[in-house]
Amino acid sequence: MTPMTNVTEQPARSTTNLSVAEAIKTRVSIRKYVQEPMNQDDLREILELTSLAPSAWNAQTWRFAVVQDADLKEKLKDAAYGQGQITSAPAVIVVYSDMEDTLATVEETAHPGMGEEGRVGQRKTFEGAFGQQDVAQRGQWGLTQANIAFGFLMLAARSKGYDTVPMLGFNPQAVKELLGLPEHVQFAGLLPIGKRAEEGYPQHRHNLDRVTKFY
Repeated sequence: MTPMTNVTEQPARSTTNLSVAEAIKTRVSIRKYVQEPMNQDDLREILELTSLAPSAWNAQTWRFAVVQDADLKEKLKDAAYGQGQITSAPAVIVVYSDMEDTLATVEETAHPGMGEEGRVGQRKTFEGAFGQQDVAQRGQWGLTQANIAFGFLMLAARSKGYDTVPMLGFNPQAVKELLGLPEHVQFAGLLPIGKRAEEGYPQHRHNLDRVTKFY
């Protein structure tokens, strides 16, 4: 499956560039979107920014499936129990972790500046840490890394003037079958993305002292 779907009309690129603080403060969950395709350059930039997220040992276990095809979004909506934001948004980014692919290609995550010694060392590190674990165990570790990227993705989108809503309410097996993903992958979530067609609820959070202890 092609991860990006070409669109016939390319909307103008977003000129919005919010600071990190502005992106955090203005990010709210949006479920209804302007009915226009995403600018593909913006989409790629958002994903490239997301790929700069940190991960332990530079593992980069995250993977992205970008769904823009209308028929496929309808099927994805069914897998998400009929939630309308799937088809309202011009794109849905499926964020998942593939720890088995990470292990199979682990040398690629070694920094080039470390040379061949770094590549060999990266292989030894991962085999030592995960070689005795089963697929589910190491898959769970990989998911913790993909979850970091999921957070980065929402902020990267907002920084470019786009809105999102994180989703965990879906049938994982159905999504795997629909997208042709391996059985072992684990999902960080689905993320509809686009320009808001309505305002979301303002942020409502605990007071800092309610959730923080200083030692």
